[in-house]
Amino acid sequence: MNRLQEKYSKEIVPSLREKYNYKSVMELPKLDKIVVNMGVGDATSNSKLLDAAIEDLKIITGQKPVITKAKKAIAGFKVREGQAIGCKVTLRGANMYNFLDKLISITLPRVRDFRGISPKSFDGRGNYTLGLNEQLIFSEIEYDNVVKVRGMDIVFVTTAKTNEEALDLLKGFGMPFKK
Repeated sequence: MNRLQEKYSKEIVPSLREKYNYKSVMELPKLDKIVVNMGVGDATSNSKLLDAAIEDLKIITGQKPVITKAKKAIAGFKVREGQAIGCKVTLRGANMYNFLDKLISITLPRVRDFRGISPKSFDGRGNYTLGLNEQLIFSEIEYDNVVKVRGMDIVFVTTAKTNEEALDLLKGFGMPFKK
């Protein structure tokens, strides 16, 4: 059992139960999955860039990414329908908790001039999206092997019904939100 899983069952559950007066254990919000998405718009002209992004994502998450394809053609971006334009990884269970632990304790503190993450990026249904500008903040990525510096989106999908519940859940895990 991961450190954060233990923290969830021993600390977060009792505090959420006390604050929101949940009657059933099933009402308690929990972290459902984490989706790490990396868009590679340049892959339209150079397919090697997509391979590099897949390799980076594989190193960061420890899981093989899925290639995402364009849903429709957009002439302005020179994108055809069905063309590979990115990759994503969906983390659940132990992998999810390991990634979250690494993100909170190692990766985010490495960001230069870091003052916390914005508490405004909730979607209204208890899901939180975090955007990162570069993959180099992850300690596993070696600077010399990076083909191109690119950002990624990390989406925390929770079972919380409101943004406030999700905020309390993620704060309980130790996410460094701005005051």
